[in-house]
Parts: sequence; C-alpha cells; structure tokens
Amino acid sequence: MRLSIGETAKLADVSIRTLRHYDAIGLLKPSDVTEAGYRFYDDRKLARLQQILFYRELEFSLKEIQRILSRPDHDQALALHRHRELLVLKQQHIGELIRLVDETLGGDHTMHQNPISINNYQTVRQQYAAEARERWGQTDAWRQSGERDKKRTDDETARMMNEADALFSAFAEMKDHSPADPAVQQLVRQWQAHISAYHYSCTDEILRGLGALYTADERFKRNIDRYGPGTAAFLSEAIRLYCAE
Repeated sequence: MRLSIGETAKLADVSIRTLRHYDAIGLLKPSDVTEAGYRFYDDRKLARLQQILFYRELEFSLKEIQRILSRPDHDQALALHRHRELLVLKQQHIGELIRLVDETLGGDHTMHQNPISINNYQTVRQQYAAEARERWGQTDAWRQSGERDKKRTDDETARMMNEADALFSAFAEMKDHSPADPAVQQLVRQWQAHISAYHYSCTDEILRGLGALYTADERFKRNIDRYGPGTAAFLSEAIRLYCAE
C-alpha cells in the first residue's frame, strides 16, 4: 500500500497538518517524498502511525511517544492489538450513546445506561497508560532521557530518529561481515555514543546488558530484526566482543 498524505490523513482520521507536524519533528517521516514535495506513506509507516495514535489515546505527549517508539524493546504488535481493543471499546461506547439519543428522540426520557460498556473504555485506557509508564517511566535512564527530551528541539529529535534508523540499517547491511570486523566495531562505538548523546550515559556495562537483551528479550529481537532477519543476533554479538576488549 502506498497512500498520499491526504489519503493517509483520511484513513487515520487525522489532519494533514498533523501529519506534516509529525514529519517536521521526526516522529513519522513519509516513506517517500517526490521531487515536487508530495508525501507518501507505505504499510510500515501506517503501522507506526497507528502506534502513535494509540499512545495519543493514552494521553502521552509527543516527546514521550518518540522516546517509547525509539526504544528497541517497544512491542509494535502488542501496541497495535491494544489500540484495536480500545477502538472496539470506544465503538461500543459510542453505540450506547447513539441508542440513548434515539430513545430520547422517540420519547423515552429514561436513561437506560449500561455502565459496563460506557466505563470499560476509560478503565482499559487508564490501565494501559499506567502499565506503559510503570514499564518505562521509573528507571534512572528514563528520567535522564526525559530531562534531555525537555531541552531537545524538534530538529534535534528528527536527527536523533534518523541517526538511530541509519545505524540499525548499517548493522543489517554488515551482517555478512564478522562481528569482530573493525568497521562493525566502529558501528557499535557509534551506537553507544548515540545512546549517550540522546538518552542516558551508556557505559560499557549498560551496553553489555543491552546487547544481551537484544536477543534474550523477544521485543528487542523482533524490532531490531525489522531491519533484516538476524540483525539482532549480529548486533548482540558485536556488542559482546566490543565490551570484552
């Protein structure tokens, strides 16, 4: 699928202005921009947009969303499933409200509300928001990253996202090399510097732990392997060798 910015806005029920803003701050870049400046979005970008809308539904700020989506352990499939659940609950809620309006128009002024269908949406939304903040919001690294986010400009955020994407892509392209190859080890050094520059101080000890998680935690593995099957294992081994020096 390849949709124009107008088609994407209509499909996601957001404004074109919103999509342009997401592009400007690096939260959602188009998959393609023509020489004439027309933006297009493919399936991968549409999936990312759905994740953004899910966290907006949970009332996360755009900077919080950027931080969550940039984490290798972010579970895209889980976010999409939960967004769907919230949409179904919202649909049930709206359906209940429509029924009440129809009954009132028909002369029945008794409020036959179904508290379960009306309250479920808010309950689940609050549950997911609390879970997300509990998972990512209590660590020193998250707090340090949050402080840096407050000072980061939109241009710096866009550069951060682009650099991370380029580094993961570079690791994927180097998979036919040995993880000990100096060029691969230089990429590891750049990845450590990237984390330290944009998120939190990434010591060799922290980097070693991250490298292990890239394969041990299915969330990390699945997201890194989006750049190519085996990328997570390759990056993990490259980090192990780098930290063993």
